[in-house]
Amino acid sequence: MRRATFSRWSRAVTAARHRLVAGDRERGANPVELAVMMPLILVLLFASIQVAAVFLARSTALNAAQGGVNAQRSYQAGDGAGVASATQFLNAAGGWLVGWNTPGPSCVTVDDIHVTCTVSGRSLSVVPGVDFAVQQTAHGTVERVTLP
Repeated sequence: MRRATFSRWSRAVTAARHRLVAGDRERGANPVELAVMMPLILVLLFASIQVAAVFLARSTALNAAQGGVNAQRSYQAGDGAGVASATQFLNAAGGWLVGWNTPGPSCVTVDDIHVTCTVSGRSLSVVPGVDFAVQQTAHGTVERVTLP
């Protein structure tokens, strides 16, 4: 009985050794595969972060332009109410939109009926040397009293 157990155990050890020896041919393949794929993974990671930064900059510029239109279109609003509102929003919004203060937001009232506010700048750059221009415009009508 003892011999039969030892014999089975010895066959199992021998089979395991053969499996280990057969797997030795691919030993170290995982680090090589990782080294080949890592640049692609990093490029995709930084590209996705850059795309997100561009969308956040566009959203920030559009919200500032809409805030400017809402302030400028109110009943008997002053001439600089829209620009002041957009500037206040952009100062509080953070750094997703870069360079917005160089030309500054512009709000124009056309024909005493329509208001147009434009905010422009650049998105925050995650990848050096990559620069995306952002410009968003919002439109609205001026509130006024009309008699029936």
